[in-house]
Amino acid sequence: MGTVYAIANQKGGVGKTTTAVNLAACVAEAGYESLLVDIDPQSNATLGIGIGKDAPLTVYDVLMGTVSMDDVITDTTIEHLSIAPAGPDLAGATVELPRIQGSEGRLRSALEQVRDRYAFTLLDCPPSLGPLTVNALVAADRVIVPVQAEYFALEGLAGLLDTLSLIQRELNPRLTVAGMLLTMYDSRTRLAQDVEREIREHFPELVFDTVIPRNVRVGEAPSFGKPVIHYDPHCAGADAYFELAKEVAARG
Repeated sequence: MGTVYAIANQKGGVGKTTTAVNLAACVAEAGYESLLVDIDPQSNATLGIGIGKDAPLTVYDVLMGTVSMDDVITDTTIEHLSIAPAGPDLAGATVELPRIQGSEGRLRSALEQVRDRYAFTLLDCPPSLGPLTVNALVAADRVIVPVQAEYFALEGLAGLLDTLSLIQRELNPRLTVAGMLLTMYDSRTRLAQDVEREIREHFPELVFDTVIPRNVRVGEAPSFGKPVIHYDPHCAGADAYFELAKEVAARG
């Protein structure tokens, strides 16, 4: 049975989508069948993998119970990597899901039908702790938390960990934190060094050894509809995501 990872943090701009896209591409590059599920109405993971926002069926249709996950999954140009795309209609799910009893388990039920086909399933979450992220956390085995190497990124961690504990207790006891990932790291600044030291002191067992550096190639790659490992496979950002993939696999 494959492992389902949610990439989650209620704070925006910390590298969730970049991590989801590039980690999915890295494990696919290693030969593992992988599925990227975009549950963010902004659809950036869908665009970042070269798929348009105009897919006839999206994760929204799955969450509304009108189609199965199989109906939505589509191939990408990357061997071993498939995607369940998002579209603007997914924004409506944030209003509709709370009205449906038991809706927090809909994504989990949909993924149960296909998860055995994929060694890795990665769920790209929106920047909130609303019903879409809750669906992802209920469906996931593990959660990866990207943390930008800036002060305010630390402020929201306590709230996120409280939410994870609540999900574990009430809805998904198998959920664990795979790790916290420092992103947009500029080793030249004292701030980044201070944030890294503080987060490693507070969460010594949870922080990945791998750090994702600030790298212009990582920022450019989505405009070409490619993960950075295909846009510039020898840049520092690509190297870091390859190392992260190895570390995630090693942690199981």
